[in-house]
Amino acid sequence: MLLHDTALVYGRYLRQSLRSRFALLFGVLMPLLYLLFFGPLLTDLPLGTGGSSWQVLVPGLLLQLGLFGASFAGFSIIIEKGHGVVERMRVTPVSRLALMLGRVLRDATVFVFQAVLLVLAAVAMGLRAPLAGVLIGFAFVALLTVSLAALSYALAMRMDTPQSFGPAVNALTMPSMLLSGLMLPMTLGPAWLDALSHLMPFRYLVDAVRDAYVGSYATSHMLYGALVAAGFTALSVTVGTRVFRTA
Repeated sequence: MLLHDTALVYGRYLRQSLRSRFALLFGVLMPLLYLLFFGPLLTDLPLGTGGSSWQVLVPGLLLQLGLFGASFAGFSIIIEKGHGVVERMRVTPVSRLALMLGRVLRDATVFVFQAVLLVLAAVAMGLRAPLAGVLIGFAFVALLTVSLAALSYALAMRMDTPQSFGPAVNALTMPSMLLSGLMLPMTLGPAWLDALSHLMPFRYLVDAVRDAYVGSYATSHMLYGALVAAGFTALSVTVGTRVFRTA
């Protein structure tokens, strides 16, 4: 029944997303702008990695896509609460876990699709990466989206207005972006900033995807990234499910 209910919720929200094709393309606009206007600045710069500048920048942009897109996913819950949609769905026999899983799986599908578009644009600009590494990057984007979307929906269930939700999400996403090394490796910064960035879980995901893009799969970065991604996803889904059951 859980799989059946999740599929129903997933299908409902995926159809909504497919009807809004402009939003699908607009969501990838910011990473594309970074790719077009920031990427060429890194060409031939000593970035301290074994890969090209594109193999450093594109993994960060992929995770940036998941970070910002999934973190603001909760806006839809606030709108649905205002129209009574959430209450009508909660009085049905559908599993509370399915109500959340259907949403976050839809988000993962959308952002992986946008990640594919971003990688295709990067290949046109000069990115060269092994196929296995690219697929690993998509897997990390999916896990990051599921975890952050679950937390975003949980936070939105506790808030009533977009005016309170937006600043709260911004206060969390901006430090995450700055301290995870999405744009440039944190090893290029001072030692204290590099050490501080290790407290940010997204740092491990970024390092893992960058290793994958240069074909290094059996590394400590890959191990730590996989463990952090799996643990963070499990924790986030647990928290989100609990909020959906009790809010």
